[in-house]
Amino acid sequence: MKIYEKAPAKINLLLDVLRKRGDGYHEVEMIMTMVDLADRLEMEELPRDTIIISSQVGYIPLDEKNLAFQAARLIKERYDVRKGVYIHLDKKIPVAAGLAGGSSDAAAALRGLNRLWGLGISEDELCDLGAELGSDVPFCVTGGTAIARGRGEKLEHILPPPQCWVVLAKPPINVSTADVYGRLRANELKDHPSIEFMRGALARGSFHDMCEGLGNVLENVTLELYPEVRQLKESMLRLGADGVLMSGSGPTVFGLVSKQAKLPRIYNGLRGYCKEVYVVRMLT
Repeated sequence: MKIYEKAPAKINLLLDVLRKRGDGYHEVEMIMTMVDLADRLEMEELPRDTIIISSQVGYIPLDEKNLAFQAARLIKERYDVRKGVYIHLDKKIPVAAGLAGGSSDAAAALRGLNRLWGLGISEDELCDLGAELGSDVPFCVTGGTAIARGRGEKLEHILPPPQCWVVLAKPPINVSTADVYGRLRANELKDHPSIEFMRGALARGSFHDMCEGLGNVLENVTLELYPEVRQLKESMLRLGADGVLMSGSGPTVFGLVSKQAKLPRIYNGLRGYCKEVYVVRMLT
């Protein structure tokens, strides 16, 4: 039997950092939602007790460094599963892009293996397992739109954004999340985006207010380190996107667009100097 799971990308409509915690993590408040750019996982049981991962791309690890591998190992150990699994990762989400591709793969592996092996694990338990793998994994387990607090694992699901187009553009650089957070001076931040304003914008279904409420306190750090990201953001605004923000720690920049007629100009303008450009919809 084969099990298939989609692993959609996420974007941060809002990312705020409140403080550095004693355990080394940062206390965050984020609003995250998913977009229709997804990896696809195919899972098949193996008779011998092993985990094998393959992919059509050659630039991701296929061993213990892979989050889907770690998810499979965790679920096998925690629920004493003595069978093996073969997982094929059909990668579509750019790697190290601020779009939670690896976290979403891990979440899809947890959901899929729960079904494959008939373990009957509740969604809450899957989220707890996910939190052991990474801060974004619990959100990727549930999907939807949510406020994430703590280090990202405490979720409050809220109304989804109004439907619109999303243009994603990733410059040809990789950004280290740990490096960006390491350079952030959380205690010195003066301007914080408003969770309540964004929650209200989504509750009202106001596209204009959603664009007004976009905010990410990591932007200034990444934009200083990588001028390409600043250039990308400025270009997207100049080409006509209604609201533009860097997702996560970057380097991907997304633009929210209400009118389909604007898309060719934005897409073609960005493709002039950025190979990885995607036009997708919100998953609402």
